[in-house]
Amino acid sequence: MSIFDKFKKGLSKARNSVFKNIKTIFSGKVLDDEVIEELEEILIMSDMGVEVTNKILEELKEKYIKDNSQDDPLLLLRDILVENLKQDEIVDEFTQKPYVILIVGVNGSGKTTTTAKLAKLYSKQGKQVVLAAADTFRAAAIEQLKEWGKRLNATVIAHQKGSDAAAVVYDAVTHAKSKNKDVVLIDTAGRLHTKSILMEELKKIRRIIEREVPGAPHETLLVLDGTTGQNGISQAKAFKEAIDITGVVVTKLDGTAKGGIAFSINHELKVPIKLVGFGEKEDDLEIFDPMNYCNALLGIEEEG
Repeated sequence: MSIFDKFKKGLSKARNSVFKNIKTIFSGKVLDDEVIEELEEILIMSDMGVEVTNKILEELKEKYIKDNSQDDPLLLLRDILVENLKQDEIVDEFTQKPYVILIVGVNGSGKTTTTAKLAKLYSKQGKQVVLAAADTFRAAAIEQLKEWGKRLNATVIAHQKGSDAAAVVYDAVTHAKSKNKDVVLIDTAGRLHTKSILMEELKKIRRIIEREVPGAPHETLLVLDGTTGQNGISQAKAFKEAIDITGVVVTKLDGTAKGGIAFSINHELKVPIKLVGFGEKEDDLEIFDPMNYCNALLGIEEEG
């Protein structure tokens, strides 16, 4: 299955439930006020947000007039949507060992599963992976990561439930340094209802990492549940205020997620989406590709 086919399959629910009428309203290839009004309704319904929707529609009208109405407005819209998705790919060639990736987000967003899927992605590239079970608040998260470690033949550093998360991280990083391992993936807690405690814990973890590996963490990935819509943006802002987020992972896009949340994330946070999750299987994590994403949402087939 090609990358485009994976995006097409993963976004089929969003395409068929929210974006399905876009092709119909553009069938006459004329961009008039009625079409703009219908398009506005669809984009807002997609969780894109009013501000982003207005920005995209203004760009679409301007480009349509400038191009003297010669281009297919559907393709014009696609190109504008792609331009509104900042891209900064996840690193797969490490400049430093160990390369440390901190994974944060609220409980239920898919953090632990994303950590494991990312481990699979790097293991397939021949990288030696260390998993740090730093969500010490949940015994299930620790056991889940241990199980993934066995499956992927990756080292898992874990302590007992309730232990100091920063101590787990310290042990994981020092182990990776001593054994010359390639990458450390750190799964963290997501107790947003005790936000101040959680954020202080994350800051402490970052200090430990920075002390042991200068310049690390090299990535701090925020995992967002794509089905939470605009609520996810509020969660994201809370994390961004506390720690330096370098990228976003949007999960559960194969479910009730409406697809437009990606544009809202990019606009509100000014942080690139780096990975997307389309399901529970270990290979259901893909490097984010704006063109494939927008083509899949709009029902445009892969070009050449």
